[in-house]
Amino acid sequence: MKSIVITGVSTGIGHGTAAELCRRGYRVFGSVRTEDQAAKLQREFGSSFTPLLFDVTDADAVGRAAARVKEEIGDGGLFGLINNAGISNPGPLTSLSPDVLRQHFEVNVVGVLHMVQAFLPLLRASKAHPRGRIVNISSVSGRIAYPFMGPYAASKHALEALSDSLRRELLIYDVDVIVIQPGAIDTPIWDKAAHIRTSFDGTDYHPVLRGMNLSGERRSALPVSAVTRRIIDALVLRRPKTRYVVPDRLFRFWLLPRWLPDRWLDRAIDRLLKFQKIRDDIDRR
Repeated sequence: MKSIVITGVSTGIGHGTAAELCRRGYRVFGSVRTEDQAAKLQREFGSSFTPLLFDVTDADAVGRAAARVKEEIGDGGLFGLINNAGISNPGPLTSLSPDVLRQHFEVNVVGVLHMVQAFLPLLRASKAHPRGRIVNISSVSGRIAYPFMGPYAASKHALEALSDSLRRELLIYDVDVIVIQPGAIDTPIWDKAAHIRTSFDGTDYHPVLRGMNLSGERRSALPVSAVTRRIIDALVLRRPKTRYVVPDRLFRFWLLPRWLPDRWLDRAIDRLLKFQKIRDDIDRR
């Protein structure tokens, strides 16, 4: 039985991927942050799933989890490492605490490095199957920076660069690194983002943020299964791509202008978000 480690399996993409891999007969080790989550998922997934209790920002805890996995799988080695855990806390950069930016990098970037450093020996260890693969869950925000998504986009751009460097460095071990870039996916992250409509009252951006239709955008989001299919491809295809984009309808709007000059795209965003009205209001003060 091939073994795979996934971070952030309590909800969303991580949960869907863990469920699919268990269904396919893999042995799945999944990270959660509470005992209640661990017990719930153990009941749901059964004996093919082993919960690991740690936070990716805690290098010591990640190391202990790797030691436990090594003890359980023995010489079988690790078939895959899926770095899925991540956070997104939207808002205008001029009004966000710098600590928000730091937290995004700690979870979305440094946490991935903790996982790779701790689990790489297990990915190299297998004699029963080819060397393991690392799958990093990035985002379309790793390709283009949306307004009000600065910390998330910055961390995902960094994850893209980290993944490229890792893929080239790990050639000596024959361990591959593949990036998945989802667009809008229907996960609980939308519920966590709802605060953006009210958290920035009193700022110049409030009129735009207040009018955001997150429910409408969520309706254009794809199901988790769309990402899960690409993760499975990254793990099992003989020659996987280095990147898989999972575009939703909204992403296609942002992708097409990606090849426009920056200033053209800036003007398009300016019109879309009706910033001229805000500038007029500021000038009248």
